[in-house]
Amino acid sequence: MKDQFGRDITYLRLSVTDRCNLRCRYCMPEEGVCKLTHNDMLTEDEMIMAVEAAASLGITKLRITGGEPLVKKNIVSICTRACAVPGITETAITTNGILLPELAKPLREAGIQRINLSLDTLDAEKYSRITRRGELTEALAGFRAALDAGFEKIKINAVLIGGFNDDEVRPLAELTKQYPIDVRFIELMPMYDSGDFGEEAFISCDSVLEQLPEAEAQGADGGVAKLYRLPGALGNVGLISPVSSHFCGSCNRIRLTADGRIKPCLHSDDEIRIKGMSKDEMTETLKQAIFEKPKWHGEMSYAERTHTHRDMNQIGG
Repeated sequence: MKDQFGRDITYLRLSVTDRCNLRCRYCMPEEGVCKLTHNDMLTEDEMIMAVEAAASLGITKLRITGGEPLVKKNIVSICTRACAVPGITETAITTNGILLPELAKPLREAGIQRINLSLDTLDAEKYSRITRRGELTEALAGFRAALDAGFEKIKINAVLIGGFNDDEVRPLAELTKQYPIDVRFIELMPMYDSGDFGEEAFISCDSVLEQLPEAEAQGADGGVAKLYRLPGALGNVGLISPVSSHFCGSCNRIRLTADGRIKPCLHSDDEIRIKGMSKDEMTETLKQAIFEKPKWHGEMSYAERTHTHRDMNQIGG
């Protein structure tokens, strides 16, 4: 289905929970997390109805997100049912990887094709600092489990933070020489609550290319990342620049939060509740939300925060 600006909307990001086993500083507060009750959240059946409704409108790609989706007790069942929805041809999940040693193979068997692994640093002390409670060894064990499970594509997502991991651009990028994976650097977004970071933290993806002058541009793969490849690499280095060079004009996605609200734009405060609706009602509401998707997210900078008024864990990464 096309929106009012002629963009084909083919991609749904479904958040299955707002909870997480980490507390990453750019995603959620350390304490005082507002925990919704079970009755506030979409049920598994409602999630699948929403995916079916979206597929009937032309959605073909589905990504399962959170919070951390793998803390959801029925995550394998959700994935199995969602992957089987007619019309859904591409399925993926975004995770911090901590629980992948137990769940990588069941997720692959459920039909998940691709995994995005959040990994901002290869330094154990810095990993504990940015996640507030995580251990790098656990994340790396999850990465190895994903490789062993044989996923078609594994992408490592690293949020680029000035003064924190901008000195690790090369070590992270060179993982693509060791493994058949993509490593993607994502500009830190000025979310509603990102008070841990000063202005110096918000740097452009151009700084990645300055450190990797030998990287050669590659053709687009249908996603939002600009792709490059190091000589001899097995995968690509991707640059995602929602702040310095937004890609709103080609955005093809909508989001559904774990508490049942459609977000046509990540950075907009506009939300449409579908929890409690029938599938037909969901379909009509999704149709309206897609058509009215905003043209762009507006100016964003250190001084100009996103307008969403939610932390990232409440929206879905």
